Amino acid sequence: MSSSAYTQAPAHGHRHTHTAVFLHGRGSNAVEFASELFESEASAGMDSQQDGQRTLPALFPTVRWVFPTAPILRSRRFDTDMSQWFDMWSVEDPEEHSEIQHDGLGQSIQRLLGIIKTEEQLVPRSRIFLCGISQGFATVLSTLLAEGQGGFAGLIGLCSWIPFARNVEEGIAARDGLRGHVQQVMSLYSALQDLYYTAEGNGRVKAEPIPSQIQAIPVFLGHALDDTVVPVENARRLQKVLSELGLSVSWREYEHGGHWVNEPQGVDDIVCFLSYYMNNQSLAERGQDGPTFNKRFASLQLL
Repeated sequence: MSSSAYTQAPAHGHRHTHTAVFLHGRGSNAVEFASELFESEASAGMDSQQDGQRTLPALFPTVRWVFPTAPILRSRRFDTDMSQWFDMWSVEDPEEHSEIQHDGLGQSIQRLLGIIKTEEQLVPRSRIFLCGISQGFATVLSTLLAEGQGGFAGLIGLCSWIPFARNVEEGIAARDGLRGHVQQVMSLYSALQDLYYTAEGNGRVKAEPIPSQIQAIPVFLGHALDDTVVPVENARRLQKVLSELGLSVSWREYEHGGHWVNEPQGVDDIVCFLSYYMNNQSLAERGQDGPTFNKRFASLQLL
């Protein structure tokens, strides 16, 4: 598996406070995705105080951005090599021939866990945001549930879905209580990354899952109604599952945007989410409380 990743350090003169690990979608790569994401702008009025720019790096000068590159895997359906975190038959219907997803997804989970471990040497995971678009976020979510430790600053998912959704929904229905739901769902994913904890892997001992640490992670999900690659129904299903697991999910649908970030509103929402939880964490570290993001988010939508 490729180990390449594109990184952008905090702006010159700014101390590194947070890290955002952002996974691209199928058929893309780290440099291409980072370039396009960093060209996306928020609304006027959210300008950087320094230079008036409205891009994510300008608005968050203390953030280290990490963009891993997916491996080149053989597509069983199209009989060709392509950049993808795991092979799959259909992004429109991820349940179709879902058995072909296991090997690649398991390897990508191991890869992302390694990246997280590296980034934790710079800042604690409570200051690390895990983000992704399309298949990238499907990989992020699978990694979160497979590891089971939680504790991250937040999740940002765009134009995405939850892998093995039917199995997850059946797992939720089979257990009573939120803790039971989370434990059941995590068990579905844990087999995908068991190799990461074997002696043949990196020698780590697999820790017991902590459902409460998973449920405490705030999540932002955004999806455009005119996305012709991943139907919005897939993301609605994702939002429903995460809510049933007890996570606090901020969900936005946009009229336009295709299989990308809506501009400028979608970028504004990402900026608000990051700003809130970066600031709220600072308040928590000082023993103070702020308003819940969903209340703040609701007020922003009324403006």
